[in-house]
Amino acid sequence: MENSDLDRKILKLISADARIPFLEVARACNVSGAAIHQRIQKLTSLGILKGSQFIIDPEKVGYETCAYVGLYLKDPSEFDAVVEKLKAIPEVTECHYTTGGYDMFIKIYSRNNHHLLNIIHDKLQPLGLSRSETIVSFNAVIDRQLPIFDNTDEEEDEDDGED
Repeated sequence: MENSDLDRKILKLISADARIPFLEVARACNVSGAAIHQRIQKLTSLGILKGSQFIIDPEKVGYETCAYVGLYLKDPSEFDAVVEKLKAIPEVTECHYTTGGYDMFIKIYSRNNHHLLNIIHDKLQPLGLSRSETIVSFNAVIDRQLPIFDNTDEEEDEDDGED
């Protein structure tokens, strides 16, 4: 098995179950446990794997409202300074520099709508916003990692497009 094929198989297995023992991955890939450890280290050093973490369900710990907020800055050249200030707001879980009208787009979790209003008014507005647009998410119906395809899967997809 070529390294890229081995890497794909490893990624497919560990993305399906982050708790899978390396020895089980080794058996599934028909290589040694040491080879799996070595490939995981290599994938991590290349930045393909970005560590591992437990994923906490925000609702289960009291954060019932998820919102996306498009931010318009009074001075877009202040982007980096605003990002640093956003990092200090624990309810902000994502921040993206995007195309389109917004200067940046963030994801926020709050305990309820009143808490969300306080975050926007007390924590976001003082950052130098000209305005913001908030979209509340009722429910994430798809929330997943990107799939890892085998080379054979990619070849099948290419064949499907030619018909």
